[in-house]
Amino acid sequence: MDSLFRAWQTSRMAYLKFFDNYSLEQLNRIPEGFSNNLIWNIGHIIATQHKLIYIGSGVAGHIPEEVFVNYQSGTRPTAAVSQQEADLLKRLLLEQIEPTIGDFNNKKFVHYQERTTGTGFHLTSIADAFEWNNFHEGLHLGYMMSIRKFVVDRQ
Repeated sequence: MDSLFRAWQTSRMAYLKFFDNYSLEQLNRIPEGFSNNLIWNIGHIIATQHKLIYIGSGVAGHIPEEVFVNYQSGTRPTAAVSQQEADLLKRLLLEQIEPTIGDFNNKKFVHYQERTTGTGFHLTSIADAFEWNNFHEGLHLGYMMSIRKFVVDRQ
């Protein structure tokens, strides 16, 4: 599991760089042909990790309910994210890691509700959920690499 956790931490550091490299307006911009934006993808990976690990295990998580509701699968941006909400998402990118690893090491994830993801991956254990989470975060990082090309101001 250590390698999965290291990969997850590395992924989150890549996401964090978007806050340094793009303005709030750019993070909020939805390019033509896309249904979401950079900041939504960041919120979405936070919400999905919560669903996969905590809800899937029946354990209380560490993110505000409104973050889960606003960014879970099936949602899309409905308004521009404020600086305050962007700051919260930035904090959660890193703050979600240590408590989750601690909860795993403290064996809080005893039971896992077996499920099949919307893309057909069958998850039977907490280890499966962590593996799928890393895959999912990689997918969304790829989406963001595409979106970023369209949010920079061209002159």
